[in-house]
Amino acid sequence: MNDALSDIEILRPDWDLPVQAGFTTRPGGASLPPYDALNLALHVDDDPARVRENRRRLVSQAGLSEQPRWVAQVHGMRVVHADEVERDVTEADAVWTDQPGEVCAVLVADCLPVLLADRAGGCVAAVHAGWRGLAAGILQQTLATLPVAARDLAACIGPCIGSEAYEVGPDVIESIKRRDIQPVHHPSRRARDRFQLDLAATARDMLASAGVADIRRFAHCTHRDPARFFSYRRDGVTGRIAGYIACEPNGPGPHGMRR
Repeated sequence: MNDALSDIEILRPDWDLPVQAGFTTRPGGASLPPYDALNLALHVDDDPARVRENRRRLVSQAGLSEQPRWVAQVHGMRVVHADEVERDVTEADAVWTDQPGEVCAVLVADCLPVLLADRAGGCVAAVHAGWRGLAAGILQQTLATLPVAARDLAACIGPCIGSEAYEVGPDVIESIKRRDIQPVHHPSRRARDRFQLDLAATARDMLASAGVADIRRFAHCTHRDPARFFSYRRDGVTGRIAGYIACEPNGPGPHGMRR
């Protein structure tokens, strides 16, 4: 399980910020089918030794100073500081830090990975958001937790399921509307009383409404690209990619007092 690291692909936000950030893809790992290859999740019944090797490869390839602070995601709205995280045990759907070198990360296989960065490099956050998380207010909760104003943040939305592959019922649309956001959707061409929901565009609108002006997006559909991405809706049993972010180890340090 000591293959060369050169096959690992990391999609990096087009930021000129003092942070380390990226989204992993599927190639370059040690896991076997159906988790092939760079599965970074321990909770999907993959061989733990292979997952640990994949995580080691990520840290080495990305030049990170530590293993990410992996959380147990529950589609809720809990936000924790990286210092509070017991790796793979602490239940939360967003993790943030104002400490240089601490790595925040979330795992996805269709859901949204959203990375947030203070333009001055003083704090960062990684957020996991499916429709339940968006409806629960995980993005707003994360923005409220960070010790900087939303206008001072940059956001990057990573690969997720596209609207053409993501049909939901009217209950999902109504749940998101209760957050005072109009979900980006249109009627399904295949079934009555179903809608095609654009998670990424909905998240973008939520962030913009909250005051985040610099919002970037990787327009990759995880469902449509099995060579590069895992997709729970497509495959059921599958691995997870990661979105990760950290303040530069030699960056400016904490941005004010933690709240």
